[in-house]
Amino acid sequence: MPDLVIRNGRIVDGTGLPAFVADIAVRDGRIARIGRIAETGAREIDATGLVVAPGFIDPHTHFDAQLLWDGFAKPALSHGVTTIVPGNCSLSLAPLKAAHRTKLVGMFNQIEEMPLRAFSEGVVWDWESFPDYLARIRRGLGVNVAPLVGHSLIRLWVMDEAAMERIATDSEIAAMQQLLRDCLEAGAIGLSTSFVDMDERLQPVPSRYADARELDALAAVLGEHGRMLQIVPEFYDPDLTIARLDQLAELSIRHRIPTSFSPLFLNADNVAAVERVMARVDEQFARGARVWPQVQTRPIDISFSFAVPSLLFFRFPGWYRLIRFGTPEAIRAAFTDPASRAALVAEVAPFDALWPRLVLRHVRTAANRPLLGKTLGEIAALRGTTAVEAMIDLSLEEDLDAHFLAGGMGHNDDAKVGALLAHPHVHIGASDGGAHILSFSTYGDTGHLFARFVRETGALSLEQAVRKVTADTAAIWGIPERGLLKPGMVADITVFDPATIDRGPEVRAEDVPGEGARYVRESRGIAAVVVGGRIAWTADGGYQEAAGAIVPGPMAAAPALAAA
Repeated sequence: MPDLVIRNGRIVDGTGLPAFVADIAVRDGRIARIGRIAETGAREIDATGLVVAPGFIDPHTHFDAQLLWDGFAKPALSHGVTTIVPGNCSLSLAPLKAAHRTKLVGMFNQIEEMPLRAFSEGVVWDWESFPDYLARIRRGLGVNVAPLVGHSLIRLWVMDEAAMERIATDSEIAAMQQLLRDCLEAGAIGLSTSFVDMDERLQPVPSRYADARELDALAAVLGEHGRMLQIVPEFYDPDLTIARLDQLAELSIRHRIPTSFSPLFLNADNVAAVERVMARVDEQFARGARVWPQVQTRPIDISFSFAVPSLLFFRFPGWYRLIRFGTPEAIRAAFTDPASRAALVAEVAPFDALWPRLVLRHVRTAANRPLLGKTLGEIAALRGTTAVEAMIDLSLEEDLDAHFLAGGMGHNDDAKVGALLAHPHVHIGASDGGAHILSFSTYGDTGHLFARFVRETGALSLEQAVRKVTADTAAIWGIPERGLLKPGMVADITVFDPATIDRGPEVRAEDVPGEGARYVRESRGIAAVVVGGRIAWTADGGYQEAAGAIVPGPMAAAPALAAA
């Protein structure tokens, strides 16, 4: 008897070939057979009228901490995501000495906007090494995890405080190489680094102090195992981005490794810049390099309140210093004092077109609830003031916990974004799942892909879109035995309705440790998600069995080559 039979589904197997109707039998966590299955399964899913696809793979997440209290990476798994890649942007939770925990939490708070209380109340620090961290998150794991190790963590472990001050010596580089080697052999899928991120002091993160020889030495270790190098380039400058992708291309060719850079956004003011970047990507692929730009599917929407720092204000030094380093009392005082308030209003005046478009999305007082859903322009007209003044007043009235939404700020030209997503050298990713939890909801990027760019605009066929987020991603990252529906492969499967798959609206969920909140999106059109042959989630039953794994898993020593 098969453990599971999925019947009458429209099989989109990840290869990009046309869909076909068949049954799938699963036994011992793997696909046993595809065709007509006469046997009755111990469990069965009726997929009549539905698509049966490989589980989706999200290559850019920051679920590192969430996995410690939520092994299903909710709600990503309910959107059909069966494998996630945490540890991006030079940040992972291991290897991490006890002395560096406060530093790492500060970096996650600054860069990924993760609340400090979530770490203090949701994390039990019972590991230091990378293998011990993996052992810790294996408990109750409901989703597959292909973890990157962060370059900043490698530097901190080897160099301590000097990691944030200078380039490494030859002996320190050798120690970093061995530490990276140990992490790869324990199950890391690659190394992440960053050329832009700032720490909690607004100083460069440790990875940014590395010189070219250090990165080359670490890439050489990646080459020993054929593992990924992921970077965050200076994405705000096309010339610097091109220089970084050229650097990646040389590392890729020299060490025979895949590389990926994230993000690549397409906004109204940078169309020509993105075209230049993609032209160079094509040139480097023609040379034999693997330099995969990651492009997200969703538009750029950012929420914020003044109760927590927001990267939306990073371009305004006066505002950012106040909300990043100021206490709530200091922020309220600056908003109340006429001179300070006038200076803040003047600083954002060049962006007067932005503020009236912001929408009030969350308040606590009954008096302001009738204003929910209105723009600051509408509220300002009602109150006889300006949009910025209304934003400040509402924040004071709500004890800094009024939330505003800046929607559609970029990456929202469907024709151009669709064409970019369909490009053969574009890697769909950059979701940031698990991070920026009060700035934007990163969940449902795959649903948005199928709803907007398959069903509505036709930028990609159903088969193309499935391949992009399954087999292509598995191949790019070297994720074994996943991404395709064929006998012998691990049974990671997503069953969905192509006519309704989508992401729901952003809603506020108060489910973060430390009485924290985040914005999430529920899935639409996903019927069932299977991980490792077990039903992990269904639309009518919610989260069920936990059968996630660390992939690629511990690495055996490579066999010696026979002498010629």
